[in-house]
Amino acid sequence: MKPSTPTLGDLGFEAMVLSGDTPSGEIEALFREDRGLRAVVVEVRGIPTLLTRDQLDHQMTGRLGYGRALNARVTAEALVPCTTFSLPPSLDLRAAAAALLDRPEESRYQDVLVVPASGSPRVVPVSQVLEGLSDVFRHAALHDPLTGLANRLGLEESGQALLAGSGSARTAALYVDLDDFKVINNTFGHRAGDSVLTAFAARLRACTRAADRVARLGGDEFAVLLADVDEASARALADRILRVLDEPFVHDGHLLHVSATLGLAMAADVGAGDPGARDGGAGVRAGGQEPGTQLEDLLRQADAAMLQAKHEGKRRLGRIDPSRPESRFARQALIRRRLPHALSSAAFSLHYQPLMDIPTGECPAVEALLRWHDPELGAVSPTEFIHVAEHTGMIHAVGQWVIDQACAQARLWADAGTPRAISVNISPLQLAAGNLATVIHGSLQRHGVPPSLLNVEITESAAIVDLSSAAAQLRTLIGAGIGVALDDYGTAYSSLSLLRELPLTGLKLDKSFIDTIDTDPTSAVLVANVMASARALGLRTTAEGVERETQLAVLRELGCDTAQGYLIARPLPPAELDVLSRRRVP
Repeated sequence: MKPSTPTLGDLGFEAMVLSGDTPSGEIEALFREDRGLRAVVVEVRGIPTLLTRDQLDHQMTGRLGYGRALNARVTAEALVPCTTFSLPPSLDLRAAAAALLDRPEESRYQDVLVVPASGSPRVVPVSQVLEGLSDVFRHAALHDPLTGLANRLGLEESGQALLAGSGSARTAALYVDLDDFKVINNTFGHRAGDSVLTAFAARLRACTRAADRVARLGGDEFAVLLADVDEASARALADRILRVLDEPFVHDGHLLHVSATLGLAMAADVGAGDPGARDGGAGVRAGGQEPGTQLEDLLRQADAAMLQAKHEGKRRLGRIDPSRPESRFARQALIRRRLPHALSSAAFSLHYQPLMDIPTGECPAVEALLRWHDPELGAVSPTEFIHVAEHTGMIHAVGQWVIDQACAQARLWADAGTPRAISVNISPLQLAAGNLATVIHGSLQRHGVPPSLLNVEITESAAIVDLSSAAAQLRTLIGAGIGVALDDYGTAYSSLSLLRELPLTGLKLDKSFIDTIDTDPTSAVLVANVMASARALGLRTTAEGVERETQLAVLRELGCDTAQGYLIARPLPPAELDVLSRRRVP
Protein backbone atom coordinates (compact mmCIF):
# COMPACT_ATOMS: atom_id res chain seq x y z
CA MET A 1 0.00 0.00 0.00
CA LYS A 2 1.26 3.44 -0.88
CA PRO A 3 1.35 5.86 2.08
CA SER A 4 -1.35 8.52 2.10
CA THR A 5 -0.23 12.00 1.15
CA PRO A 6 -0.05 14.27 4.23
CA THR A 7 -2.46 17.19 4.36
CA LEU A 8 -2.48 20.41 6.32
CA GLY A 9 -5.03 18.94 8.76
CA ASP A 10 -2.45 16.31 9.81
CA LEU A 11 -0.10 18.97 11.18
CA GLY A 12 -0.05 21.45 14.04
CA PHE A 13 -2.06 21.29 17.23
CA GLU A 14 -5.64 21.72 18.35
CA ALA A 15 -6.17 25.36 19.27
CA MET A 16 -7.61 26.81 22.47
CA VAL A 17 -10.78 28.68 21.47
CA LEU A 18 -11.74 31.85 23.39
CA SER A 19 -14.80 34.01 23.04
CA GLY A 20 -14.48 37.55 21.75
CA ASP A 21 -15.38 39.06 25.14
CA THR A 22 -12.48 37.42 26.99
CA PRO A 23 -10.56 40.17 28.87
CA SER A 24 -7.07 40.95 27.61
CA GLY A 25 -5.58 40.27 31.04
CA GLU A 26 -6.83 36.71 31.02
CA ILE A 27 -5.35 36.11 27.58
CA GLU A 28 -2.00 37.58 28.63
CA ALA A 29 -2.03 35.35 31.71
CA LEU A 30 -2.59 32.25 29.55
CA PHE A 31 0.50 33.00 27.47
CA ARG A 32 2.53 33.87 30.58
CA GLU A 33 1.64 30.60 32.35
CA ASP A 34 2.30 28.38 29.29
CA ARG A 35 5.50 29.41 27.55
CA GLY A 36 4.89 26.76 24.88
CA LEU A 37 1.57 28.27 23.86
CA ARG A 38 2.03 29.73 20.36
CA ALA A 39 -1.49 31.02 19.65
CA VAL A 40 -5.15 30.96 20.59
CA VAL A 41 -8.25 31.22 18.43
CA VAL A 42 -10.67 34.03 19.21
CA GLU A 43 -14.22 33.50 17.99
CA VAL A 44 -15.91 36.78 17.05
CA ARG A 45 -19.52 36.49 15.89
CA GLY A 46 -18.93 32.88 14.91
CA ILE A 47 -15.80 33.61 12.89
CA PRO A 48 -12.52 32.14 14.21
CA THR A 49 -9.50 34.46 14.18
CA LEU A 50 -5.93 33.59 15.09
CA LEU A 51 -4.18 35.55 17.83
CA THR A 52 -0.51 34.60 18.15
CA ARG A 53 1.90 35.31 21.00
CA ASP A 54 3.81 37.76 18.79
CA GLN A 55 0.64 39.63 17.85
CA LEU A 56 -0.42 39.90 21.50
CA ASP A 57 3.05 41.11 22.60
CA HIS A 58 2.99 43.74 19.87
CA GLN A 59 -0.40 45.01 21.01
CA MET A 60 0.42 45.02 24.71
CA THR A 61 3.80 46.73 24.23
CA GLY A 62 2.62 49.45 21.90
CA ARG A 63 4.74 51.80 19.83
CA LEU A 64 5.55 54.16 22.77
CA GLY A 65 5.41 51.57 25.52
CA TYR A 66 1.86 52.41 26.65
CA GLY A 67 0.14 49.41 25.05
CA ARG A 68 -0.51 47.53 28.27
CA ALA A 69 -2.13 50.55 29.93
CA LEU A 70 -4.23 51.30 26.88
CA ASN A 71 -5.36 47.68 26.44
CA ALA A 72 -5.86 46.75 30.10
CA ARG A 73 -9.65 46.87 29.86
CA VAL A 74 -10.19 45.72 26.25
CA THR A 75 -11.42 42.29 25.22
CA ALA A 76 -10.02 39.72 22.84
CA GLU A 77 -12.14 41.09 19.98
CA ALA A 78 -10.13 44.33 20.04
CA LEU A 79 -6.78 42.53 20.05
CA VAL A 80 -7.16 40.23 17.08
CA PRO A 81 -5.88 41.37 13.67
CA CYS A 82 -8.33 42.56 11.04
CA THR A 83 -7.71 39.51 8.86
CA THR A 84 -6.50 35.98 9.55
CA PHE A 85 -4.74 33.71 7.09
CA SER A 86 -6.53 30.38 7.09
CA LEU A 87 -6.39 27.34 4.84
CA PRO A 88 -8.61 24.24 4.48
CA PRO A 89 -7.36 21.11 6.27
CA SER A 90 -7.64 18.99 3.10
CA LEU A 91 -4.95 21.00 1.32
CA ASP A 92 -1.85 18.92 0.48
CA LEU A 93 1.51 20.25 1.60
CA ARG A 94 2.69 21.32 -1.85
CA ALA A 95 -0.40 23.49 -2.34
CA ALA A 96 -0.10 24.78 1.23
CA ALA A 97 3.53 25.78 0.70
CA ALA A 98 2.58 27.58 -2.52
CA ALA A 99 -0.15 29.50 -0.69
CA LEU A 100 2.30 30.48 2.07
CA LEU A 101 4.78 31.84 -0.47
CA ASP A 102 2.02 34.03 -1.93
CA ARG A 103 1.62 35.84 1.42
CA PRO A 104 3.28 39.23 2.01
CA GLU A 105 6.87 38.80 3.19
CA GLU A 106 6.21 40.34 6.62
CA SER A 107 3.54 37.71 7.41
CA ARG A 108 4.86 34.79 5.36
CA TYR A 109 6.21 32.86 8.34
CA GLN A 110 3.34 33.45 10.77
CA ASP A 111 1.34 30.46 11.97
CA VAL A 112 -1.61 29.32 9.86
CA LEU A 113 -5.17 28.80 11.06
CA VAL A 114 -6.75 25.58 9.81
CA VAL A 115 -10.51 25.34 10.24
CA PRO A 116 -12.13 21.93 9.63
CA ALA A 117 -15.79 21.52 8.69
CA SER A 118 -16.37 19.97 12.11
CA GLY A 119 -14.19 19.83 15.19
CA SER A 120 -11.78 22.30 16.72
CA PRO A 121 -9.60 24.68 14.72
CA ARG A 122 -5.89 23.88 14.46
CA VAL A 123 -2.81 26.04 14.53
CA VAL A 124 -0.07 24.99 12.09
CA PRO A 125 3.44 26.49 12.31
CA VAL A 126 4.92 27.27 8.90
CA SER A 127 8.04 25.30 9.88
CA GLN A 128 5.93 22.13 10.11
CA VAL A 129 4.59 22.69 6.59
CA LEU A 130 8.11 23.06 5.21
CA GLU A 131 9.41 20.05 7.15
CA GLY A 132 6.46 17.96 6.00
CA LEU A 133 7.00 19.05 2.41
CA SER A 134 10.66 18.06 2.70
CA ASP A 135 9.55 14.61 3.88
CA VAL A 136 7.16 14.36 0.92
CA PHE A 137 9.93 15.14 -1.56
CA ARG A 138 12.33 12.77 0.17
CA HIS A 139 9.76 9.97 0.06
CA ALA A 140 9.14 10.66 -3.64
CA ALA A 141 12.87 10.51 -4.35
CA LEU A 142 13.22 7.12 -2.67
CA HIS A 143 10.01 5.38 -3.73
CA ASP A 144 8.33 4.18 -6.89
CA PRO A 145 5.21 6.31 -7.51
CA LEU A 146 3.18 3.44 -8.98
CA THR A 147 3.64 0.70 -6.37
CA GLY A 148 4.85 2.65 -3.33
CA LEU A 149 7.81 0.28 -3.00
CA ALA A 150 11.33 1.60 -2.61
CA ASN A 151 12.97 2.48 -5.91
CA ARG A 152 16.58 1.70 -6.80
CA LEU A 153 17.86 4.72 -4.84
CA GLY A 154 15.71 3.80 -1.84
CA LEU A 155 16.95 0.21 -1.94
CA GLU A 156 20.56 1.41 -2.04
CA GLU A 157 20.00 3.56 1.03
CA SER A 158 18.08 1.05 3.13
CA GLY A 159 20.08 -1.92 1.81
CA GLN A 160 23.40 -0.39 2.79
CA ALA A 161 22.07 0.15 6.29
CA LEU A 162 20.94 -3.48 6.42
CA LEU A 163 24.33 -4.77 5.25
CA ALA A 164 26.22 -2.47 7.60
CA GLY A 165 24.27 -3.85 10.55
CA SER A 166 24.68 -7.09 12.41
CA GLY A 167 24.27 -10.36 10.53
CA SER A 168 25.17 -8.94 7.12
CA ALA A 169 26.80 -12.25 6.17
CA ARG A 170 23.32 -13.83 6.49
CA THR A 171 21.79 -11.42 3.98
CA ALA A 172 20.32 -12.65 0.70
CA ALA A 173 19.06 -10.93 -2.43
CA LEU A 174 16.27 -12.10 -4.70
CA TYR A 175 16.01 -10.55 -8.16
CA VAL A 176 12.47 -10.91 -9.56
CA ASP A 177 11.59 -10.40 -13.23
CA LEU A 178 8.06 -10.90 -14.56
CA ASP A 179 8.06 -13.15 -17.63
CA ASP A 180 6.97 -11.68 -20.98
CA PHE A 181 5.29 -8.79 -19.20
CA LYS A 182 5.30 -6.65 -22.35
CA VAL A 183 2.61 -8.98 -23.73
CA ILE A 184 0.23 -7.59 -21.08
CA ASN A 185 0.97 -4.01 -22.11
CA ASN A 186 0.76 -4.76 -25.83
CA THR A 187 -2.45 -6.79 -25.59
CA PHE A 188 -4.45 -5.08 -22.84
CA GLY A 189 -2.81 -1.66 -22.60
CA HIS A 190 -0.57 0.07 -20.09
CA ARG A 191 -3.39 0.60 -17.57
CA ALA A 192 -3.69 -3.17 -17.29
CA GLY A 193 0.08 -3.44 -16.96
CA ASP A 194 0.14 -0.86 -14.18
CA SER A 195 -2.68 -2.67 -12.41
CA VAL A 196 -0.72 -5.95 -12.51
CA LEU A 197 2.47 -4.28 -11.25
CA THR A 198 0.62 -2.66 -8.33
CA ALA A 199 -1.13 -5.89 -7.38
CA PHE A 200 2.07 -7.93 -7.67
CA ALA A 201 3.91 -5.42 -5.48
CA ALA A 202 1.27 -5.96 -2.79
CA ARG A 203 1.63 -9.75 -3.05
CA LEU A 204 5.40 -9.47 -2.95
CA ARG A 205 5.30 -7.32 0.17
CA ALA A 206 2.91 -9.79 1.81
CA CYS A 207 5.44 -12.59 1.27
CA THR A 208 8.20 -10.80 3.16
CA ARG A 209 8.96 -9.83 6.76
CA ALA A 210 9.16 -6.34 8.26
CA ALA A 211 12.97 -6.56 8.38
CA ASP A 212 13.26 -7.30 4.65
CA ARG A 213 13.60 -4.63 1.97
CA VAL A 214 11.35 -4.79 -1.11
CA ALA A 215 11.93 -2.57 -4.15
CA ARG A 216 10.82 -2.03 -7.71
CA LEU A 217 13.97 -1.47 -9.74
CA GLY A 218 12.11 -0.37 -12.86
CA GLY A 219 9.75 -1.80 -15.45
CA ASP A 220 8.82 -5.34 -14.42
CA GLU A 221 11.90 -5.93 -12.25
CA PHE A 222 11.82 -6.16 -8.45
CA ALA A 223 14.32 -6.98 -5.74
CA VAL A 224 14.05 -8.29 -2.18
CA LEU A 225 16.83 -8.06 0.39
CA LEU A 226 16.39 -10.63 3.12
CA ALA A 227 17.88 -10.07 6.55
CA ASP A 228 19.27 -12.82 8.77
CA VAL A 229 18.46 -15.83 6.57
CA ASP A 230 20.20 -18.97 5.40
CA GLU A 231 19.91 -20.29 1.87
CA ALA A 232 17.08 -22.68 2.73
CA SER A 233 14.96 -19.81 4.10
CA ALA A 234 15.71 -17.65 1.06
CA ARG A 235 14.70 -20.48 -1.27
CA ALA A 236 11.47 -20.96 0.69
CA LEU A 237 10.59 -17.30 0.17
CA ALA A 238 11.35 -17.60 -3.54
CA ASP A 239 8.95 -20.55 -3.73
CA ARG A 240 6.24 -18.46 -2.02
CA ILE A 241 6.71 -15.69 -4.57
CA LEU A 242 6.38 -18.17 -7.43
CA ARG A 243 3.24 -19.64 -5.85
CA VAL A 244 1.46 -16.30 -5.33
CA LEU A 245 1.58 -15.89 -9.10
CA ASP A 246 -0.46 -19.04 -9.60
CA GLU A 247 -3.52 -16.85 -8.97
CA PRO A 248 -4.24 -14.68 -12.04
CA PHE A 249 -4.62 -10.92 -11.79
CA VAL A 250 -7.98 -9.37 -12.66
CA HIS A 251 -8.35 -6.19 -14.69
CA ASP A 252 -11.55 -4.97 -16.38
CA GLY A 253 -12.98 -8.48 -16.24
CA HIS A 254 -9.91 -10.08 -17.80
CA LEU A 255 -7.89 -12.78 -16.06
CA LEU A 256 -4.23 -11.95 -16.61
CA HIS A 257 -1.81 -14.82 -16.04
CA VAL A 258 1.73 -13.76 -15.16
CA SER A 259 4.74 -15.80 -14.08
CA ALA A 260 8.15 -14.72 -12.80
CA THR A 261 11.76 -15.82 -12.90
CA LEU A 262 13.93 -15.27 -9.82
CA GLY A 263 17.62 -15.18 -9.09
CA LEU A 264 19.13 -15.79 -5.64
CA ALA A 265 22.46 -14.61 -4.25
CA MET A 266 23.77 -14.91 -0.70
CA ALA A 267 26.01 -12.25 0.85
CA ALA A 268 28.85 -14.77 1.11
CA ASP A 269 28.74 -15.20 -2.70
CA VAL A 270 30.13 -11.77 -3.48
CA GLY A 271 33.34 -12.45 -1.61
CA ALA A 272 33.68 -16.17 -2.20
CA GLY A 273 37.33 -15.83 -3.11
CA ASP A 274 38.17 -14.22 0.25
CA PRO A 275 38.76 -16.62 3.17
CA GLY A 276 36.88 -14.27 5.48
CA ALA A 277 33.94 -13.83 3.17
CA ARG A 278 32.02 -16.83 4.50
CA ASP A 279 32.49 -15.91 8.13
CA GLY A 280 29.07 -16.09 9.69
CA GLY A 281 29.90 -13.73 12.52
CA ALA A 282 27.75 -10.70 13.19
CA GLY A 283 28.69 -7.59 11.24
CA VAL A 284 31.15 -9.32 8.91
CA ARG A 285 31.04 -7.95 5.36
CA ALA A 286 31.85 -10.34 2.54
CA GLY A 287 35.37 -9.79 1.31
CA GLY A 288 35.75 -6.79 3.63
CA GLN A 289 33.68 -4.67 1.20
CA GLU A 290 31.89 -1.48 2.05
CA PRO A 291 28.08 -1.96 2.25
CA GLY A 292 27.44 0.01 -0.96
CA THR A 293 29.88 -2.07 -2.99
CA GLN A 294 28.66 -5.31 -1.46
CA LEU A 295 25.04 -4.42 -2.20
CA GLU A 296 25.89 -3.66 -5.83
CA ASP A 297 27.71 -6.98 -6.20
CA LEU A 298 24.96 -8.88 -4.39
CA LEU A 299 22.23 -7.54 -6.67
CA ARG A 300 24.37 -8.15 -9.75
CA GLN A 301 24.93 -11.77 -8.69
CA ALA A 302 21.18 -12.24 -8.13
CA ASP A 303 20.46 -10.57 -11.49
CA ALA A 304 22.89 -12.93 -13.23
CA ALA A 305 21.22 -15.91 -11.55
CA MET A 306 17.84 -14.67 -12.79
CA LEU A 307 19.14 -14.29 -16.35
CA GLN A 308 20.53 -17.83 -16.25
CA ALA A 309 17.16 -19.12 -15.05
CA LYS A 310 15.45 -17.25 -17.91
CA HIS A 311 17.80 -18.97 -20.31
CA GLU A 312 16.93 -22.35 -18.78
CA GLY A 313 13.20 -21.94 -19.20
CA LYS A 314 11.72 -19.18 -16.98
CA ARG A 315 9.25 -19.55 -14.09
CA ARG A 316 11.92 -20.82 -11.72
CA LEU A 317 14.63 -19.81 -9.28
CA GLY A 318 18.20 -19.44 -10.51
CA ARG A 319 21.32 -19.78 -8.40
CA ILE A 320 24.91 -19.32 -9.58
CA ASP A 321 27.69 -21.28 -7.96
CA PRO A 322 30.10 -18.52 -6.85
CA SER A 323 33.07 -20.91 -6.99
CA ARG A 324 32.70 -21.37 -10.77
CA PRO A 325 34.16 -18.94 -13.35
CA GLU A 326 32.06 -15.88 -14.11
CA SER A 327 29.41 -16.66 -16.73
CA ARG A 328 28.13 -14.56 -19.58
CA PHE A 329 25.04 -13.96 -17.47
CA ALA A 330 27.18 -12.15 -14.91
CA ARG A 331 28.42 -9.80 -17.63
CA GLN A 332 24.88 -9.25 -18.88
CA ALA A 333 23.75 -8.48 -15.33
CA LEU A 334 26.55 -5.94 -14.98
CA ILE A 335 25.54 -4.39 -18.29
CA ARG A 336 22.01 -3.99 -16.97
CA ARG A 337 23.29 -2.30 -13.83
CA ARG A 338 25.88 -0.08 -15.54
CA LEU A 339 23.65 1.05 -18.40
CA PRO A 340 21.78 3.78 -16.43
CA HIS A 341 25.15 5.38 -15.59
CA ALA A 342 26.38 5.43 -19.19
CA LEU A 343 24.38 8.52 -20.17
CA SER A 344 25.32 10.56 -17.12
CA SER A 345 29.01 9.63 -17.16
CA ALA A 346 29.74 10.42 -20.83
CA ALA A 347 30.55 6.75 -21.46
CA PHE A 348 28.54 6.82 -24.71
CA SER A 349 29.91 8.23 -27.94
CA LEU A 350 28.91 8.22 -31.59
CA HIS A 351 31.06 6.98 -34.44
CA TYR A 352 30.07 7.66 -38.03
CA GLN A 353 30.33 5.30 -41.01
CA PRO A 354 30.20 6.86 -44.50
CA LEU A 355 27.47 5.92 -46.98
CA MET A 356 28.84 6.05 -50.51
CA ASP A 357 26.68 7.08 -53.43
CA ILE A 358 27.58 4.31 -55.90
CA PRO A 359 27.09 6.24 -59.19
CA THR A 360 29.26 9.21 -58.10
CA GLY A 361 31.59 7.63 -55.53
CA GLU A 362 30.92 10.52 -53.12
CA CYS A 363 29.97 10.13 -49.44
CA PRO A 364 27.35 12.80 -48.70
CA ALA A 365 25.87 10.87 -45.76
CA VAL A 366 26.90 8.82 -42.73
CA GLU A 367 25.30 6.45 -40.26
CA ALA A 368 25.62 7.23 -36.55
CA LEU A 369 26.68 4.14 -34.59
CA LEU A 370 26.54 4.09 -30.82
CA ARG A 371 29.66 3.08 -28.87
CA TRP A 372 29.94 2.41 -25.13
CA HIS A 373 33.18 2.13 -23.20
CA ASP A 374 32.62 1.40 -19.52
CA PRO A 375 35.28 1.63 -16.77
CA GLU A 376 34.30 -1.82 -15.46
CA LEU A 377 33.10 -3.60 -18.58
CA GLY A 378 35.49 -2.15 -21.13
CA ALA A 379 34.11 -1.90 -24.67
CA VAL A 380 30.47 -3.06 -24.77
CA SER A 381 29.08 -4.04 -28.16
CA PRO A 382 25.63 -2.73 -29.21
CA THR A 383 24.63 -6.37 -29.71
CA GLU A 384 25.17 -6.78 -25.98
CA PHE A 385 23.43 -3.70 -24.64
CA ILE A 386 20.71 -2.62 -27.10
CA HIS A 387 18.39 -5.51 -26.23
CA VAL A 388 19.05 -4.80 -22.53
CA ALA A 389 18.10 -1.17 -23.10
CA GLU A 390 14.92 -2.29 -24.85
CA HIS A 391 14.04 -4.73 -22.07
CA THR A 392 14.59 -2.21 -19.27
CA GLY A 393 13.00 0.78 -21.03
CA MET A 394 16.33 2.64 -21.16
CA ILE A 395 16.09 2.59 -24.97
CA HIS A 396 13.98 5.76 -24.90
CA ALA A 397 16.60 7.82 -23.03
CA VAL A 398 19.42 6.29 -25.06
CA GLY A 399 17.58 6.88 -28.34
CA GLN A 400 16.84 10.49 -27.49
CA TRP A 401 20.52 11.05 -26.60
CA VAL A 402 21.61 9.60 -29.96
CA ILE A 403 19.17 11.81 -31.88
CA ASP A 404 20.30 14.93 -30.03
CA GLN A 405 24.01 14.17 -30.43
CA ALA A 406 23.56 13.45 -34.14
CA CYS A 407 21.77 16.77 -34.65
CA ALA A 408 24.54 18.58 -32.78
CA GLN A 409 27.15 16.96 -35.03
CA ALA A 410 25.14 17.75 -38.16
CA ARG A 411 25.16 21.41 -37.10
CA LEU A 412 28.96 21.35 -36.62
CA TRP A 413 29.55 19.83 -40.07
CA ALA A 414 27.16 22.29 -41.71
CA ASP A 415 28.90 25.22 -40.02
CA ALA A 416 32.28 23.87 -41.21
CA GLY A 417 31.06 23.85 -44.82
CA THR A 418 30.99 20.03 -45.05
CA PRO A 419 27.31 19.16 -44.51
CA ARG A 420 26.53 15.46 -44.16
CA ALA A 421 23.16 13.82 -43.72
CA ILE A 422 23.20 11.57 -40.65
CA SER A 423 21.18 8.38 -40.27
CA VAL A 424 20.20 7.29 -36.76
CA ASN A 425 18.84 3.89 -35.74
CA ILE A 426 15.40 3.86 -34.14
CA SER A 427 14.04 0.94 -32.16
CA PRO A 428 10.42 -0.09 -32.75
CA LEU A 429 9.96 0.52 -29.02
CA GLN A 430 10.69 4.21 -29.62
CA LEU A 431 7.95 4.15 -32.24
CA ALA A 432 5.63 2.45 -29.78
CA ALA A 433 6.03 5.39 -27.36
CA GLY A 434 4.16 7.54 -29.89
CA ASN A 435 6.31 10.68 -29.55
CA LEU A 436 9.15 10.00 -31.97
CA ALA A 437 8.25 12.82 -34.35
CA THR A 438 8.07 15.27 -31.44
CA VAL A 439 11.46 14.19 -30.08
CA ILE A 440 13.14 14.48 -33.49
CA HIS A 441 11.51 17.81 -34.28
CA GLY A 442 12.65 19.17 -30.90
CA SER A 443 16.28 18.17 -31.51
CA LEU A 444 16.27 19.61 -35.03
CA GLN A 445 14.92 22.91 -33.74
CA ARG A 446 17.28 23.01 -30.76
CA HIS A 447 20.34 22.70 -32.99
CA GLY A 448 19.00 24.58 -36.00
CA VAL A 449 19.40 21.61 -38.35
CA PRO A 450 17.31 21.28 -41.55
CA PRO A 451 15.31 18.03 -41.73
CA SER A 452 17.15 17.01 -44.88
CA LEU A 453 20.30 16.40 -42.80
CA LEU A 454 18.64 13.70 -40.68
CA ASN A 455 17.45 10.23 -41.65
CA VAL A 456 16.04 7.50 -39.44
CA GLU A 457 16.51 3.76 -39.81
CA ILE A 458 13.97 1.46 -38.21
CA THR A 459 15.88 -1.46 -36.73
CA GLU A 460 14.61 -5.01 -36.69
CA SER A 461 15.49 -5.76 -33.07
CA ALA A 462 11.82 -6.14 -32.16
CA ALA A 463 8.55 -6.45 -34.03
CA ILE A 464 6.52 -3.31 -34.72
CA VAL A 465 3.38 -4.03 -32.72
CA ASP A 466 1.11 -1.15 -33.79
CA LEU A 467 1.69 -0.71 -37.51
CA SER A 468 -0.95 2.00 -37.94
CA SER A 469 0.58 4.17 -35.21
CA ALA A 470 4.11 3.56 -36.52
CA ALA A 471 3.00 4.41 -40.06
CA ALA A 472 1.42 7.68 -38.91
CA GLN A 473 4.61 8.77 -37.17
CA LEU A 474 6.83 7.82 -40.11
CA ARG A 475 4.50 9.66 -42.48
CA THR A 476 4.90 12.78 -40.34
CA LEU A 477 8.69 12.48 -40.51
CA ILE A 478 8.71 11.99 -44.27
CA GLY A 479 6.34 14.93 -44.68
CA ALA A 480 8.84 17.09 -42.78
CA GLY A 481 11.64 16.09 -45.17
CA ILE A 482 13.30 13.38 -43.06
CA GLY A 483 14.32 10.17 -44.80
CA VAL A 484 13.01 6.88 -43.38
CA ALA A 485 14.68 3.55 -44.21
CA LEU A 486 13.96 -0.01 -43.12
CA ASP A 487 17.23 -1.39 -41.74
CA ASP A 488 18.60 -4.97 -41.86
CA TYR A 489 16.11 -6.01 -44.52
CA GLY A 490 15.97 -9.77 -44.89
CA THR A 491 16.28 -10.58 -41.19
CA ALA A 492 14.00 -10.75 -38.17
CA TYR A 493 10.49 -9.49 -38.96
CA SER A 494 11.05 -7.80 -42.32
CA SER A 495 8.98 -8.85 -45.30
CA LEU A 496 7.54 -7.49 -48.52
CA SER A 497 4.25 -6.85 -46.70
CA LEU A 498 6.09 -4.58 -44.25
CA LEU A 499 7.41 -2.55 -47.20
CA ARG A 500 3.84 -2.11 -48.36
CA GLU A 501 2.41 -1.16 -44.95
CA LEU A 502 5.07 1.30 -43.76
CA PRO A 503 5.77 4.65 -45.43
CA LEU A 504 9.47 4.53 -46.33
CA THR A 505 12.00 6.31 -48.50
CA GLY A 506 14.77 3.73 -48.36
CA LEU A 507 15.69 0.10 -47.82
CA LYS A 508 18.94 -1.30 -46.40
CA LEU A 509 19.88 -4.86 -47.33
CA ASP A 510 21.41 -6.86 -44.52
CA LYS A 511 25.06 -7.89 -44.75
CA SER A 512 24.03 -11.56 -44.99
CA PHE A 513 22.62 -10.80 -48.48
CA ILE A 514 25.81 -9.08 -49.60
CA ASP A 515 28.42 -11.52 -48.24
CA THR A 516 28.23 -13.92 -51.23
CA ILE A 517 26.77 -11.63 -53.89
CA ASP A 518 30.01 -11.86 -55.91
CA THR A 519 30.55 -15.60 -55.48
CA ASP A 520 27.05 -17.12 -55.47
CA PRO A 521 24.72 -16.44 -58.42
CA THR A 522 21.70 -17.24 -56.26
CA SER A 523 22.57 -14.43 -53.87
CA ALA A 524 22.89 -12.00 -56.77
CA VAL A 525 19.46 -13.04 -58.08
CA LEU A 526 17.87 -12.55 -54.65
CA VAL A 527 19.41 -9.11 -54.29
CA ALA A 528 18.33 -8.17 -57.81
CA ASN A 529 14.72 -9.14 -57.01
CA VAL A 530 14.73 -7.16 -53.77
CA MET A 531 16.11 -4.11 -55.57
CA ALA A 532 13.50 -4.41 -58.28
CA SER A 533 10.75 -4.49 -55.65
CA ALA A 534 12.26 -1.49 -53.89
CA ARG A 535 12.47 0.52 -57.12
CA ALA A 536 8.84 -0.34 -57.89
CA LEU A 537 7.93 1.19 -54.51
CA GLY A 538 10.10 4.26 -55.11
CA LEU A 539 12.67 3.34 -52.46
CA ARG A 540 16.41 3.99 -52.54
CA THR A 541 18.52 0.91 -51.77
CA THR A 542 21.61 0.65 -49.59
CA ALA A 543 23.84 -2.42 -49.33
CA GLU A 544 25.40 -3.05 -45.91
CA GLY A 545 28.65 -4.87 -45.23
CA VAL A 546 30.42 -4.18 -48.51
CA GLU A 547 34.02 -5.35 -48.06
CA ARG A 548 35.30 -6.23 -51.55
CA GLU A 549 35.58 -4.40 -54.85
CA THR A 550 33.91 -7.34 -56.58
CA GLN A 551 30.85 -6.93 -54.34
CA LEU A 552 30.69 -3.25 -55.21
CA ALA A 553 30.94 -4.06 -58.92
CA VAL A 554 27.94 -6.41 -58.74
CA LEU A 555 25.92 -3.84 -56.77
CA ARG A 556 26.76 -1.16 -59.36
CA GLU A 557 25.60 -3.49 -62.13
CA LEU A 558 22.34 -4.23 -60.29
CA GLY A 559 21.61 -0.53 -59.87
CA CYS A 560 22.04 -0.26 -56.08
CA ASP A 561 22.07 3.38 -54.95
CA THR A 562 24.32 3.36 -51.88
CA ALA A 563 27.02 1.16 -50.36
CA GLN A 564 28.23 0.94 -46.79
CA GLY A 565 30.98 -1.21 -45.32
CA TYR A 566 34.67 -1.56 -44.53
CA LEU A 567 35.58 -1.19 -48.21
CA ILE A 568 34.41 2.41 -48.02
CA ALA A 569 35.37 3.14 -44.39
CA ARG A 570 35.04 1.79 -40.88
CA PRO A 571 32.95 3.69 -38.32
CA LEU A 572 35.09 6.60 -37.07
CA PRO A 573 34.91 9.40 -34.51
CA PRO A 574 34.04 12.77 -36.14
CA ALA A 575 37.60 14.12 -36.07
CA GLU A 576 39.06 11.01 -37.77
CA LEU A 577 36.28 11.00 -40.34
CA ASP A 578 37.08 14.62 -41.21
CA VAL A 579 40.76 13.73 -41.71
CA LEU A 580 39.80 10.78 -43.93
CA SER A 581 37.49 12.98 -46.00
CA ARG A 582 40.20 15.58 -46.56
CA ARG A 583 42.60 12.88 -47.78
CA ARG A 584 40.05 11.73 -50.35
CA VAL A 585 39.62 15.20 -51.83
CA PRO A 586 41.74 15.39 -55.05
